[in-house]
Amino acid sequence: MLEFPIIEKEIAPIAPDFRAVSIIVDANAATQGTMARDILEEACDFARAGGPQWSEAHLASWGEVYTRFGAKPNRTPCSAQALKKRVERDGRLPSINPIVDLYNAVSLRFAIPVGGENFDAYVGVPRLSVSDGTEQFDTTMNGEAIIERPSKGEVIWRDDVGVTCRRWNWRQGTRTRLDAIGGRMWFILESLGTMPEEALEEAGDMLERGLRSLAPECEIKRQTIGIV
Repeated sequence: MLEFPIIEKEIAPIAPDFRAVSIIVDANAATQGTMARDILEEACDFARAGGPQWSEAHLASWGEVYTRFGAKPNRTPCSAQALKKRVERDGRLPSINPIVDLYNAVSLRFAIPVGGENFDAYVGVPRLSVSDGTEQFDTTMNGEAIIERPSKGEVIWRDDVGVTCRRWNWRQGTRTRLDAIGGRMWFILESLGTMPEEALEEAGDMLERGLRSLAPECEIKRQTIGIV
């Protein structure tokens, strides 16, 4: 199996209470499974009803962290806040595909940023780091592929080629985007101190159960990581 991500030392002053569950999946030998069709709808209903109880505090903590590295959380919020806002506005999230629906459901159910990546597209080990402003980020604008560069001092996920997610977990790049079940996949569930530790593990359990339903006989390697 694959190596786990690296949290670089520059992250500590920005988010000293950061901790995460990293899940690496090898589905090359997996069979095709299914997932409960209403899992995303139920998560939307739960979030609209105000759950979980730590939601407001946890998302506020992410806003504070974003401010510390120069981002404007009202303009570019963390991924969990963005999902919650969409559900509050529209009532539901549209289904994208089973794997994305699964990790969006976990995000809404636990008020936690969850990312899913195609690990076969990575070059080297994922690293959470502070940008020097020169890294490349592949994305699209008006349907056209373009290259952006993050702001100097911005927190990014990256590999040896460039940025895979900007502003911590705000926006994924196209190169490593996960859009189907298969091959090697990597998931990261990111929390701060205002989310109970046991809830982080429960979120990881929910994602792992869903992955085993979607890809029976897949190989899963999981680890809880944090600031060293």
